[in-house]
This record gives sequence, C-alpha cells and structure tokens, in this order.
Amino acid sequence: MRETALSLFLAAYIMHSLSLIPLIAQAQNGDTSRTAIIDANGSYSYEQLLEASAHIALALLNGEEDLAQERVAFLVPSTFDYPALQWGIWRAGGIAVPLCTMHPAGELAYVIENSDASIVVAHPEYESLLRPVAEQLNRRFYLTTELQEKEVAGTLPEVDPERAAMIVYTSGTTSKPKGAVTTHNNTASQIECLIEAWGWTPDDQILLFLPLHHVHGIVNVLCCALWAGATCEMLPRFEADLVWDRLKSGEVTLFMAVPTIYARLVKSWNSADDAEKQVLTEACQKLRLMVSGSAALPVSTLDEWREISGHTLLERYGMTEIGMALSNPLHGERRPGHVGSPLPGVEVRLVDEKNQQVADGSPGEIQVRGGNVFREYWQRPEATAEAFVDGWFKTGDVAICEDNVYRILGRNSVDIIKTGGYKVSALEIEEELRTHEAIDQCAVVGVPDAEWGERVSVAVVLNDGKSLDLDTLRSWAKERLALYKVPSQLLIQEELPRNAMGKVMKPEVTKLFGGK
Repeated sequence: MRETALSLFLAAYIMHSLSLIPLIAQAQNGDTSRTAIIDANGSYSYEQLLEASAHIALALLNGEEDLAQERVAFLVPSTFDYPALQWGIWRAGGIAVPLCTMHPAGELAYVIENSDASIVVAHPEYESLLRPVAEQLNRRFYLTTELQEKEVAGTLPEVDPERAAMIVYTSGTTSKPKGAVTTHNNTASQIECLIEAWGWTPDDQILLFLPLHHVHGIVNVLCCALWAGATCEMLPRFEADLVWDRLKSGEVTLFMAVPTIYARLVKSWNSADDAEKQVLTEACQKLRLMVSGSAALPVSTLDEWREISGHTLLERYGMTEIGMALSNPLHGERRPGHVGSPLPGVEVRLVDEKNQQVADGSPGEIQVRGGNVFREYWQRPEATAEAFVDGWFKTGDVAICEDNVYRILGRNSVDIIKTGGYKVSALEIEEELRTHEAIDQCAVVGVPDAEWGERVSVAVVLNDGKSLDLDTLRSWAKERLALYKVPSQLLIQEELPRNAMGKVMKPEVTKLFGGK
C-alpha cells in the first residue's frame, strides 16, 4: 500500500481500532506532528509511528482478520523499529513477547517455546541468531524489513482493552523465568500512575538505554514517554561518555537508570578534569528528575550522585508483575534507603506469615492490589493461584513501613537470612559493608548450614589496590553490626553475577559458596 493510501486507511479506521487500545489512542489524540522517537537514524513523529505500526499490523495479519492473541516474540534493538513493531503487534490483536538482545539462543528458545509464540520477528542484525531458533521450533519467521516492505491491505481488528497486551518474563533471579501476562488496561494503569506521580508532560525528553525486555525500559521509559506525548531518545546501549554528551546537550529533562549505571557515571565523572566536572555537574542540574530502580540503591551511591549532580535520586519499587507500586515523591522529602509511598490507584499492605497485617515499624511481606497488577503467569495456573490471596498479589519482598513510607528489607527467599533463630536482612548488612574502604561491591547471602540454619556469607569486589581477609572484615564488622549479622564466610570476586538489568543474582552467589 502506498503512503498516501495508508494515510487514508488510518483516517478511515482510526476510531474503529485505536479507541480501544489505551496507549495508542492516547498518542492519536495528541499532536501527531510532535517528535515521538529519536534514534541513531533520525527523528520520527507520532504520525510516522502510527503509520508504521498500522503497516506492520496489516503485514502480520497477512489477510487474516485478527491475530486473536497469538503470541509474537521479537528481538529488536533500541530503535524506532521497536515501538513500531510493538504497536503493530497490538493493533493486529496479538500479544507482544519481547526478547532480550543479550540472551543466547538457548534462553531465547525457552521464551519462544514457553510462550508458545507462533510468530517470531527479528531485526536484520539478529537474523543469524534468531532464524535458526525459529526454524528449529517450526515458527513463522519475519525480518522487520520484510514486514515494513510488504504490500498490505485490509482493516485492523477491534482490540478490547481487557485483552492481553504483553508477556514479559521475570528476571529469574530466584527461579526459572515465568511469563507475566498484562492486559492493555493493566499497562494503561501502570503508565497513568507514573504520569501523575512523576509529572510527565509533552515537553519532556528522556534517554532510553535500558534493556527492552523488562518493565523498567518498556513501561517506565518508553510507554510513559509516548503516553505523555513526550520524546524518547533511544540509544543502542549504555555508554558513559555518550550519556554524558546527551546530558550536556540540555535537551534531556528526565533520566531513569539502575544503580550500577549511576555508579559507572560517578566513576566517569571522577576521571574527568576539574573543568569538565563542572560542565557535567551543570548539565545534570538542567534535568527536572532523575530516578533509580530495578535494584537496591546503595546510600553511598545516592550521596555521591547528589554531590555530583545536585539531584537526590527518586527511588521507587516495582516488579514485572505489577509495574510500579511505591515511589518517593516528585516534590517533598526523599528518604535515603526508602522507596516511598503507594502510587496513585495502587494499594499496598504488609502482612506476617499468617497473612495478618503488621503494625507500623514491623517487617512484613509486601502485597499489592490495583489495576496495575498482572492477570496471570502464562500457562502456570498453580503458580498464579499461589501468587494471590484474597485479590492481593504476594510480591515475596519484605519491607518495613513507618508514616506510610516503605523501606525494603529484601526478597524473602534470598535476602531474608534465617540464622541461629534470627531473621536478618541481607540488604542492611550490604549497606554497612559498602562503607568499608576496601569494598566496591558486595552481595550477602544465606548459605545452608546444619548448625545455624543459614550462615551469613558475603562475596565482594574490591576497590583497586585493596585487599581484605575474613578476620579483618569480621573484626571491622563487629564494631558496626550485631554479632549474628557479621559474615562468617568471605569470597573475593572479580565481578558479581548480574542479570541484564544489573541486579545481582543471589542464587548464583550462593552457589559460589557451594550452596544450592
């Protein structure tokens, strides 16, 4: 179909198909001449995104009326092609299953097979990796270029907002990744609460360098920007020098990253000369908001970044199944080590092992309820049933709440260590250990032990030129921690095992000590 014909197609069917998909309807209702996406190849307007996604939708339909929630797995870099394909899948009535660009063939095959994706799409740069996987699994395979160039005709289906929109796989830090199914309405709820809480406007511009197979990059950055009518600048990957250059441009208003990225930016800033440091600091001060998430933010990193940038990072809490649930305020006090209060439209409570709400100041499991909460784990009815109680989603994370402000103690399965009759927060121990002059990074885990139940153990990455042994560490720690919190095992590592979001994979750390 020629471009003019496609524009006529959009005009004829826009109200028929888009009004039922909240994110796309939001984009259509705004100023479509505005810049939606910037990537290495140029700038693209909302009108171009709408047209490109309509073309891809028709190409995927290939004469059919509706994909009827067929799963479409796709491997696309951080470029305009990503939202164009994502929206095309949605508009064709399919379920988007984003794949990780850093995963090997075996992990890609697991997601494709587990989600029962019937269609697999790859950007040409990933063809050699993904085509053999798709062929081995007997899936229909397309290149993005094939969909973009295909002659198309037809109409778009009506897509009910209660249909599934995405299957995003959990990080797999504690078990085999599960596919979390979110509907279009779930996604809209996740976006709307952040638009309100973080003050998104069409004048915002945000950098995107986060992996696009997790909600941090997909929802918090890309979808929020497009819902707000803002501009999302998509970088192929995180590079400190490139990010600093974009911040120096003065065009960026919002910045979201994981703690390891802030740590790398701190190191980059420290390596600059005094004049350049001043330029970088002034660049940060032009931004209106900087956010940290996906892993616990060390207070030391928060303090260093505040000294460099003038920003107190806004910490928030969320996960694949719920989007975001808690956030420090846009305006007002942001408490170091805390993740704030419930977001608009989100209910949060803390419960004990008997599922009874705990008093203020007492630890309990975080449970969440609201339109943001996912529908189910894909083809895992037992896991889905186990994840809910009385309509509340059980996060498996433990926190303390005081004055409606929450502090995360850690994941119940890996960060709450039961040793000698005590329950210990690995995150609290890590926060203290990071103040040791020799320690750059650390991960505290509980290693099974016949006598103690679990032994507090720590794997560390040392600062350059530093050394450390267990006796020295224990002697130092005993002055700062209760004896039962002091690590009894120490391993020195070149690096800690992390997933694509930079989150330490605690089960892998436990294995380093011979645990399971």
